[in-house]
Amino acid sequence: MPKGTNQKLKLYYLMKIMQEKTDDEHSLTMPQIMQELAAYEVSAERKSIYSDFAEMEKLGVEVIGEQVGRDYLYHVGTRQFELAELKLLIDAIQSSKFITEKKSNQLIAKIKGFASEYEGKKLDRQVFVHGRIKTMNESIYYSVDDIHTAINQNKKITFQYFKWTIKKELVPMHYGDYFTVSPWALTWDDENYYLVAFDDLSKTIKHYRVDKMMHIQVLDEKREGKDLFTSFDMALYAKQNFGMYNGNLEKVSIEFPNRKCGIFIDRFGKDITLIPVDEEHVRLNIDVAISPQFFGWIFSLGNDVKIVGPENVKAQVKEAAELFLKNYE
Repeated sequence: MPKGTNQKLKLYYLMKIMQEKTDDEHSLTMPQIMQELAAYEVSAERKSIYSDFAEMEKLGVEVIGEQVGRDYLYHVGTRQFELAELKLLIDAIQSSKFITEKKSNQLIAKIKGFASEYEGKKLDRQVFVHGRIKTMNESIYYSVDDIHTAINQNKKITFQYFKWTIKKELVPMHYGDYFTVSPWALTWDDENYYLVAFDDLSKTIKHYRVDKMMHIQVLDEKREGKDLFTSFDMALYAKQNFGMYNGNLEKVSIEFPNRKCGIFIDRFGKDITLIPVDEEHVRLNIDVAISPQFFGWIFSLGNDVKIVGPENVKAQVKEAAELFLKNYE
């Protein structure tokens, strides 16, 4: 058989064909495989394809052959990602506010490349990016890369921080002044991406929405705040700061009906201690950052959920409720 013009790419095209055209529910016969290769101007004999299958297995692509009726069929077995895993990745991209609609579609297209063309059609059915709330900051990917570079090199960063106006425009805060911080971690909370850093000015831990950070520069200065971050618990930090809004940390006592304990377990985890108050109510003592967002969360749970201590927090809750009611007088 004469050699094809793309003979040197035979293994590459064979892998491409098997990964795109076959899966657990779809297979190819040997003549069909040879026909698919011919479409790429690659000629092949059965014996050489068997050898290529063995090479593919070394590269992590398993080809399974089985007799079905009169035909002997071949398909790719174990893949790098299972279909359920690809769906999970797509769900995460779709729900991420910090990924723009354009970039979401690009990433999903790449993810579909890990599936066969038949599985790709199943993934199409769950792709609903258009119309979702997404950031409009296309530079976020470069921002994340700059932050990782600074963390890996133990360097500070400087940047401008932006906010929205009533004209739906992003404008710099603090008259365009640059913030200088020591970046220590990136976290994803409430569908947004945040930088957690040591603030040079206040000498405290603060966080910033990455999609609102612009013109990031990595400085030559070494990071500060190492002592604070040695035993820093990112998961705990996210639990304490509602909606990632800063506030003074207080140990708050909350009483609520037994039937609502699931709400608090979902928020704070299974390790919380629920103290019985009576047969129908329990109390929870928990450290939280006191902020309007925390009060709003408490209000949303209904009037059978109440903060019972400390007194200064109770006073703040009462004041927040009174100010809220004044809007409707």
